[in-house]
Amino acid sequence: MLRNTRLPRLKALMAATTLLALTAGHTFAQEGGMQMPPAAVGVVEMKSHAVPVVNELPGRIAATRVSEVRARVSGILQERVFEQGTFVKQGDVLYRIDPRLFRVRVASAEATLQRAKATQQNARLQLERQQSLKERNIATGIDYDTAAVAVAQADADVASAEAGLDEAKINLDYTEVRAPISGIIGGALVTEGALVTADGTSNLALIQQVDPVYADFTQSAQDLLNLKRAVADGKLASTAPGEARVELVFDDGSLYAEPGRLLFASANVDPNTGQVTLRAEFPNKNGDLLPGMYVRVRIEQAVRQDALTVPQRAVTRNEAGQAQVYVLAEGNKAELRPVTLGQVLGSEWVVESGLKAGETVIADGVQKVQPGATVAPEPWKPDAAAAASAPAPAKAE
Repeated sequence: MLRNTRLPRLKALMAATTLLALTAGHTFAQEGGMQMPPAAVGVVEMKSHAVPVVNELPGRIAATRVSEVRARVSGILQERVFEQGTFVKQGDVLYRIDPRLFRVRVASAEATLQRAKATQQNARLQLERQQSLKERNIATGIDYDTAAVAVAQADADVASAEAGLDEAKINLDYTEVRAPISGIIGGALVTEGALVTADGTSNLALIQQVDPVYADFTQSAQDLLNLKRAVADGKLASTAPGEARVELVFDDGSLYAEPGRLLFASANVDPNTGQVTLRAEFPNKNGDLLPGMYVRVRIEQAVRQDALTVPQRAVTRNEAGQAQVYVLAEGNKAELRPVTLGQVLGSEWVVESGLKAGETVIADGVQKVQPGATVAPEPWKPDAAAAASAPAPAKAE
């Protein structure tokens, strides 16, 4: 019975000791003995600077030149010379049409020309004789005029025969169907032994020039109008002609290595979509861009003067999705402030409203900050932060 009486007393004594320790610890913390040091954060000062107004618009790749290969004389195809899907140069032979009939026509035209020249030579001799007889008053003027007319007719016959020979030679040359432009030729649309006609509507193959290529993209007419109004009001500055940077963005978000140049914007609006078509040109030496490929075109259409930007890592959002940043207030207090963001510019957001030049924003260590908390600010160095987060190089074994 004595053992059972001591056990409750021991438990009560331990509880009292624990309560006393907690009370003393709480009092010590209130007196400042256990206060946590201010969180170290990286800060950036808001400075106004010029930033481009960039829009990302949908578009498709198109060949700069497209040519249908057609027969220019009628005949039977004897041979396909080109390899399908390869690059061909302008003037390369693609098909050969049976040339025998056209060779016969050339020979006939040559014979016709020889006969015309013989008649011309005889007519000139007759004219010379009539000239001599006329000078001696032996022949009449009528005979001389007749000889002169015969010479003129002979000259015309020779000219006609020469033209006929040229035509026959051209048609013979057309039996070799050549590439009208340089580019990538597609599949053969006819086979050997097929009859092709000069007046037919079917083509033999299709050639597309794909270096460079066009990127045709569309933009809302209202957006273009708003840009022009902003430039006119002085809110934006127009880019210099030919200096607007144009880039291609693929479906996976990667950028095409070569920048392009803006060629023109259409002068009319599509009545069905309300869109304006723009065209840019891109080099395509490696053939990565194919006609019909869907891309997004990133274009700088103006310059925003005195703009403010904040690092993307400085932005947080509340439950309603409102963007907000921590601004360094007096006494290094963290003040949570809502902001309105515009476009993304690299690793930064363009700030439409909510911040002013000269204010300081917490860019690094935002997750450690609470509204109204005191922080220990340090200048934020983006390059150093990127280097710290980069993986270490592998060691050679």
